[in-house]
Amino acid sequence: MFSGKEVYRSHDEYGSITVLDNGNKRYLAFAEGDEQSCQLLSHPFQLQHDYAQAMLLALLFKQPKSITLLGVGGGCLASALHEAIPDLTLQLVELRPKVLEVAYRYFQLPRSERVEVFIEDASEFIESDKREKVDILFSDLYSPEGLDLQQTQHWFIERCSQLLTDDGWLVLNCWQMHRGEREMIAALKEFFEDVRGCLTVEGNWVVIAGKKASTLSAAQTKDAAKRWSKTLDYSLLSCLSRLKPVT
Repeated sequence: MFSGKEVYRSHDEYGSITVLDNGNKRYLAFAEGDEQSCQLLSHPFQLQHDYAQAMLLALLFKQPKSITLLGVGGGCLASALHEAIPDLTLQLVELRPKVLEVAYRYFQLPRSERVEVFIEDASEFIESDKREKVDILFSDLYSPEGLDLQQTQHWFIERCSQLLTDDGWLVLNCWQMHRGEREMIAALKEFFEDVRGCLTVEGNWVVIAGKKASTLSAAQTKDAAKRWSKTLDYSLLSCLSRLKPVT
């Protein structure tokens, strides 16, 4: 259970937004006992959650020039990507303006010409016909009530596939229980050739789906994990060992 001194609290139409700080780590919470984001103050770009680390397994299969992130939270994932890939352009989509304010003020979300921010509902964002295709799309949509179930639905997965380049990858942060959702899995396999899942210590199930199947061997994938581990400042090998084909 995380703890710390409350340094910020506010409310909007969706609920509370709280920041806690124990001098070592800073946390963003949307509800009591909820740990939405965690940042190590001495290493702010080093991802702390196992599920967030697992989400970056997508980098093993695609060197991205452009990424869209649906759901920003404290911005830890966005900040890590911005720091790790100097020529990357990022689109950040966040429903709640106050959450973005907190990400800038307390979690060092970068203000950069390489980062474009949209204050918009994710479903409306992806349905727009004005979006340019990107190399990787991360969907990490959570509210005080838990996972936003739209990201498990056929239409959502189809539209995400349409927003990706021909060899692009989709990353979904879900709960372990969604491993049994046959309609979701069927949709993933309909629009993606390479579908894998990684269980995390927090009980999340991270789905990584490629529009084209990876041609990397197991040894090449492991070597890529070692290289990225040096850049990201944490080991991807543990996450990689748990990455399994979705059947």
